[in-house]
Amino acid sequence: MTTTPEAGKAETRRMSPLPIRQWPPEMRAALAALTPPVARHPVPERGADRPKGLNALGTMAHYPELTRAFHVFNGHVLFATSLSLRQRELTVLRISAVRGAVYEWTQHTWMARNEAGMTDDEIGRVAEGPDAPGWSDEDRALLRAVDELIAHAHIGDSTWQELGTVLEERQLMDLVFTVGAYDTLAMAFKTFGVELDDELSP
Repeated sequence: MTTTPEAGKAETRRMSPLPIRQWPPEMRAALAALTPPVARHPVPERGADRPKGLNALGTMAHYPELTRAFHVFNGHVLFATSLSLRQRELTVLRISAVRGAVYEWTQHTWMARNEAGMTDDEIGRVAEGPDAPGWSDEDRALLRAVDELIAHAHIGDSTWQELGTVLEERQLMDLVFTVGAYDTLAMAFKTFGVELDDELSP
């Protein structure tokens, strides 16, 4: 893939997000579940200058019990992962690029740039994949692992061995589960037709 998802066709909305004032009371607990008991990475404070994801959350507000269950998992992936912020965002952006997930790509482009310190050149290169020039060996192996997991549900032996020289066992586990979490979100957002929030629209 050589183009970013934001250049592709947006999905047709199939479910309308609920406005905040219509969110059921159970959404409070669902949102709280995003904060893990022990956070390794900064958890944004209320009112922080960060995309709020209201169209995604408003869609998930139709089913707060499911949202709460998933947020426990996603909260770990976002804030308690043993991966660095850069490793996490490389992973999520690559999933978004492979899946053509416009919402996920746009949200995490902001996060990669503003929270993980990635450059626009690096972000653009993620869509080109692990064989694009300019990657370090570690970055290339990480991106290749994402591609292999999506294609085969399995990291190949050579990629696994290469990653094993730079990542600890818990980081390898977090990598696999990060791919699983954000591949699931890509499926959900594309299927439900979650539209970009105004704050992220070009």
